[in-house]
Parts: sequence; C-alpha cells; structure tokens
Amino acid sequence: MADNLRIVFMGTPDFAVASLDILVKNNYNIVGVVTAPDKPAGRGLQLNESAVKKYAVAHNIPVLQPEKLKNETFLEELRALKADLQVVVAFRMLPEVVWDMPRLGTINVHASLLPDYRGAAPINWAVINGEKQSGVTTFKLQHAIDTGNILFSAAVPIRDDETAGELHDDLMHTGASLLLQTVEALASGNVQEMPQPEVADAKHAPKIFKEDCQVNWEKPVDAVYNLVRGLSPYPTAWTLLHDKTLKIFKAGKEHGQPKEAPGTPVSDKRTFLKFATPDGYLQVLELQLEGKKRMGVEEFLRGYRFE
Repeated sequence: MADNLRIVFMGTPDFAVASLDILVKNNYNIVGVVTAPDKPAGRGLQLNESAVKKYAVAHNIPVLQPEKLKNETFLEELRALKADLQVVVAFRMLPEVVWDMPRLGTINVHASLLPDYRGAAPINWAVINGEKQSGVTTFKLQHAIDTGNILFSAAVPIRDDETAGELHDDLMHTGASLLLQTVEALASGNVQEMPQPEVADAKHAPKIFKEDCQVNWEKPVDAVYNLVRGLSPYPTAWTLLHDKTLKIFKAGKEHGQPKEAPGTPVSDKRTFLKFATPDGYLQVLELQLEGKKRMGVEEFLRGYRFE
C-alpha cells in the first residue's frame, strides 16, 4: 500500500524534514515536494534553499517552489503529480483549490494539542504561558486555520527548565512518528475523524513580533523566566543594558523581595548578572550584547565595563 499511495509533501524548515524522512524511510511514494522559494541570505545575498528542498534534492524527489499558491502554472504542475494525499508540515496557509485536490484530502501536522494553540507559534506560546504539557495533532485541512477534524494526537511533557528550542526538537520527532501512524491508517482506511471541540477559552498562538520579545520587568519573575525559555533560541527575549540591546538565551530565577526597582541590573562584575522583578531576580546565564557574540555570563563580565 505504501508503494501505491502517491503523496505530495509540503513543508519548509528543519521541523518538517523529520516527517518527510520517516515517510521516505518507510517506502512511501513521495511524488513531489512543495516548499518555499529560495531566498537571498547572508552578506553575499546568496540564494538559500529550504531544509526540505535540500532533503528532497538529495533523495531525487521533484520540487515545486511557487511564489503564489493560486498560480495556474503551479496548480497544473501539482495536478500532474496525481497525488492521493497531501501532507503539510510547517508550511503556509493553503487555498481550497490546493488542499481539496487529492482524493484523500490534505493532512497537517500541528505542534500543539488542538484546539489549544492554533496559529503560527504554538511551541513558543506553550512555554511562554508556563504549560506543563504540549503535543502534536494530525488533522484534515479545511477552511479556517487549524480547525479541521482531528485524526491522531500525542502529548509531550514540558520540563520546568525546557526552552522552546528543546521542545521543538521533542515535538519534531513525536510529530514524525504520529504522521507515520496517520498515513498508515489513511492508507488502510482505518481512521476515524473527530471534529475539534468548540472551546470558548482556547489558547492562541499568534505570530511573534520583536515587541513581544521585550522583557517587561514589572511582571513576576516566573513569567519573565518563562518568556526567556519560550523565546530561546529564537526569536530571543531582550532588554536594554546601558542603552544597548541585550538578548537573553538562558536564565535562572530566584524568589524574594528585591530592594531594587524592577528592571535594575545587579552584578558582582565577575560571576553573576541579574535583573530585579517585583518578586525576585532573573539570573542571566547566556546572553548576547548588541554587536557581540553569544556567551556565558562570566565570559561576558570579564570583557564588560559594568557601571
């Protein structure tokens, strides 16, 4: 059945590669890959290929890179692949003319336990909000974003000190395994779709902008600590230190009643740097000052004139 099922895979970043790889290694017939167009990057502005494209080229899988998903030439090329099923992992929103094309429809691997954390940044927001659990859901695409019928889901615990980057890797591998389970069930016709429950207070996961990443030192230390974890390693929480942007990649926390006003930096100028909050301190462990490389706090303090 794996050989007979014609699959088109749609995805762009590293997160999607694990899912594509597990289908290839289990002998599924990937007849084409749809990914983002190459983009100029770096100082030389050389064209940078997506992680999914690099994998596809290395495995001799045909690649489509449309600028616009309603472009008629692209739609003709997609139809010509005669897919039975389309799989979407970390790609953009699809128009109905695309997701409704295959006879088995289009399925998506989403990095949350739906209906919670619909949107562009489910991994980040789960950590920022201090959740103890995340997970992965496979579902059928329909009109509204991340609202289609659920096929399978798998929960993944979030450690108290886990960063978004670490959770990303956990969910990437869980998602690949769940996708394989889902495709096997669809191929055999042994799957039951379950409509997503209507939840009035479902948590959301909107796109994150630079202003969302600035630390608000008036918030409790636990909330600041979770913000740092939820934005590490990217897009990264930041604050100002003597009028320069300071990115914080790794932090600790201590509870107490600081004498200093929230946001005040405190240091012995050798071994520690911390910022006051209303109920404690955020201990900065790994950081990057504007114009400098990422480093540990002791290395930073050796070369920084702390006033």
